[in-house]
This record gives sequence, C-alpha cells and structure tokens, in this order.
Amino acid sequence: MQTELLVDAKNAVGESPLWHATEQALYWVDIPAKALHQLKPGLGVKTWHASEMIGCIAMHASGGFIAGMESGVFHLQPQANGSMYEAKLASIEHAAQGMRFNDGRCDRQGRFLAGTMLMNMPDSRQEGCVVCYENKSDLRPMMRGLFTPNGMAFSPDGQTMYLSDSHPNSQLIWAFDYDTASGTPFNQRVFVDMTHLPGRPDGAALDTDGCYWICGNDAGLVHRFTPDGKLDQSLAVPVKKPSMCSFGGADMKTLYVTSIRPANMDLSDQHLAGGVFALRPGAQGIPEPVFQPALL
Repeated sequence: MQTELLVDAKNAVGESPLWHATEQALYWVDIPAKALHQLKPGLGVKTWHASEMIGCIAMHASGGFIAGMESGVFHLQPQANGSMYEAKLASIEHAAQGMRFNDGRCDRQGRFLAGTMLMNMPDSRQEGCVVCYENKSDLRPMMRGLFTPNGMAFSPDGQTMYLSDSHPNSQLIWAFDYDTASGTPFNQRVFVDMTHLPGRPDGAALDTDGCYWICGNDAGLVHRFTPDGKLDQSLAVPVKKPSMCSFGGADMKTLYVTSIRPANMDLSDQHLAGGVFALRPGAQGIPEPVFQPALL
C-alpha cells in the first residue's frame, strides 16, 4: 500500500495524532519539544509550545484540548498569536522521579484516561499507571504496575477498553470489559501477545468494524487485529518507529501515523524518521470523543 508523507516533521517523538473534524485539521505532538502541531490542507503547519512535555491530547468541549503532560492534566488552548494558554486541571503524584504522561484519550462518554511512564526507557521498574480525569476532580487511579502504558482505545460501543504495554519486557495488549456508567475497566485478559510478532505495541486506533490498529514500533509496521485478536493486516511505513495511528479526513478513511526520530542512531536507511504519514487502508475510523466536563 502506498504511504504518503504529509510532513517531514523530524519529530523526536511524534505522538497523539488527532483529527479535528470541525476544523478539518490534524493535530499531533512532539513530546520532547513540548510542541503541539496543526496541519490544515493547503495551509501548512502551525506550531505552539507548552511549558511541559505533552504526552497526549484529546479535544475539550470548551475549546482547545485536554492534555496529559509532565506534572498533571491540563487544558490547552492554542492562541492565534502563537502563544499557548494553559490551565492545570489536576496534579499527579508520580511513583518515581523522571516520569510523565504518555498515551491517552477519552472514553466514549467523555472521560479522559491516560497512562504514565518513566522517561528512561531502559529502566525496568514497573512504575507506570493509568488514571482517569473527570470534571473538577482529582485523578482517579485505574491500574498500576505498568512499564509503558500505550495503545489505549475503546470499542465502537464503548464496552471494551484496550491497553498495551510497549516496554520490551512486556509487549502485551490487553482487553477489558468497560463499565460505561462508572468508567471502570474489569475482566482483564490478554488480547494479543506481541512478543511473537514484529514490533512493540505502541499507539492505536479503532475502526467501525471494531478492529484494532496498532503501530509496531521498531518494525515499521501498522497491524490490524480483528475483535477476536486475529492479525488481519500489516501495513508498512517507511520508518522503523511508527508511534501512533489515528483515523481522520473528511470521510474518516485516512489513517494518520506519527513516528519517532531516534537520537544518536544511523538514519541513512530511514531519512523520513519523525515524519507524519497517511495511508488509505480501506477501513473507516470513528470520530474521537470529546472531553465533556459538563456531562460528568
């Protein structure tokens, strides 16, 4: 399948691609650069910078984005003059030094869920956790004992939650039953063990058929798994470290993929590392939920 290069962004850690249907724009972050990027067709890229690293974003009903950063959950609002308005919604007490938020998104009811990780990936301590933020509340712990929580996604009916751990010591994807009334995952089981497949499980997306798309980091692939955990497709991208995928475009049939440009690595065989790509895989995505503080 042909892969289109949208932006030769050279992001150190491109993450959290998000299609904003109202604006017909793609947003994503470069975590170490503390940057939020926007691409509008025909208008190029705009960039805003925050005071902390941005791990993940979701749309906020009041405008702008809800974001998991270093010290907590924030409301971010990019300004026309290039500045970034920031309001901290909740602080987090990390389990160790040198941690930040990583992957996250809203459930189908508009709650914001996100995971934390140690920034030093070779560190094999399981200090990561997943928390939930609801309206004007403290962060609610949901699970602990993770290395690098990733791959969070929800089934079309919202009743199944998916989560991966992309650390080399784990490489598992789990499925949970999800109580949509309380926002509680339960009945955890292994959905896919990726130790036997190419790539580590990174960021993910769902399509309208309930299939789970996840980046195979280190393998230059995006995998599609059916709802019963069967590998259905593996699509190649021209970089080794695709980081997260997300559906968007006017028809929700474009799969956007961000990637990582590793420091101190020979990139002669992947000049486009850190770029943002687009594929047309023949599937249709589900619009991302918006954080809904007034409804919770």
